[in-house]
Amino acid sequence: MEIWINPACSKCRSAVQLLDAEGAEYTVRRYLEDVPSLDEIRAVLDRLGLEPWDITRTQEAEAKELGLKEWPREAGSRERWITALAEHPKLIQRPIITAEDGTAVVARTEEAVRDALGR
Repeated sequence: MEIWINPACSKCRSAVQLLDAEGAEYTVRRYLEDVPSLDEIRAVLDRLGLEPWDITRTQEAEAKELGLKEWPREAGSRERWITALAEHPKLIQRPIITAEDGTAVVARTEEAVRDALGR
């Protein structure tokens, strides 16, 4: 199990605390420092069953500068979104837990973290 976190994020810290409390074995990836590649973002999206716009933090200043809210949310624009996430990792929703069964969850709630633990 791996968790993508930003240590400054309270939801990330809560998720890590819950994983620790449950005795889970996991690896921490500070994705702002260890930026995911385009292929890694594609793989996580596949595991999540989501599109890149579904995991994009559109309220961030960088998103507003890029005008992301105006970008089309369609198959033809998917790679443009993935590239934006790779070039601006702060835009990636957090935390993301990749589970042992090959799936992943955006673990913003205790319920989502527990869901990942059960996989």
